[in-house]
Amino acid sequence: MNYFAPDLTIHPPRSPRVLLGGFAILARTLDKCRASLVGKNGDYHYDCPLDQRVFAFAGITAEGLKAEVAAGKTDGEIVEWIHAHSTTKPEAYEISLWSQAEALRGPTNTDSRGYFNGLHEKYGPKREDISSWFDLLDLDDYVSYGGKA
Repeated sequence: MNYFAPDLTIHPPRSPRVLLGGFAILARTLDKCRASLVGKNGDYHYDCPLDQRVFAFAGITAEGLKAEVAAGKTDGEIVEWIHAHSTTKPEAYEISLWSQAEALRGPTNTDSRGYFNGLHEKYGPKREDISSWFDLLDLDDYVSYGGKA
């Protein structure tokens, strides 16, 4: 896999569980951003509601991050950029707690629960271990690229 220009038409982005600088979601967001820059994002969308959660917590903008990614910065350089340009300046322990909470977060209203349940039914109706958005995204990625639930 080319991490500087991932092809999300042939493999999924990294799991939202992958921590980058302690941040959940960020590695996945970078994969989608890099893929969108080269037109290889497939069904994945940069600056989606999940990406927006990390932007808000980290105190950065989608446009600002995209510009840094387009400049060819590595994952480590992106983490350094976030710390230097964050408007929220989260401490390491806050990043850890936020990432843990994100990993456990599930749908919280009837609309999101309906969407969640529809995808759960589609991709793994017998799976009793799917309770968070991260669980569902990992399952969706797995099944979408040929895995069997």
